[in-house]
Amino acid sequence: MRSPTEIRRVIEGRLRSYLSRDRTGIRREVLRLLVKTKSITIAEIVLELQKQFVVTFHAIASMIGIIASRIGILSSMRNADGVNSYELKEKYFDVVIRIVGVC
Repeated sequence: MRSPTEIRRVIEGRLRSYLSRDRTGIRREVLRLLVKTKSITIAEIVLELQKQFVVTFHAIASMIGIIASRIGILSSMRNADGVNSYELKEKYFDVVIRIVGVC
């Protein structure tokens, strides 16, 4: 079984690898939004990103899915209307801030 330190190293490696393929800066901006907000929906992310980028709901939903499942740094909650909201897991805030450089 992996220790918490090993898990953090694996998460950090996955996150760095994921961001190394970020040609447009959208992935970094999604992570910045997740750090800055307590809880956010995909629709809210899309609205915020459309101010700077040309993005679709499905593309952002895919990014969030990868960040939540493969990298494992997000938790999701479903509200009464059936809309998922996402938040960055508390134990990974420092890792994301260090890698993404959120002010």
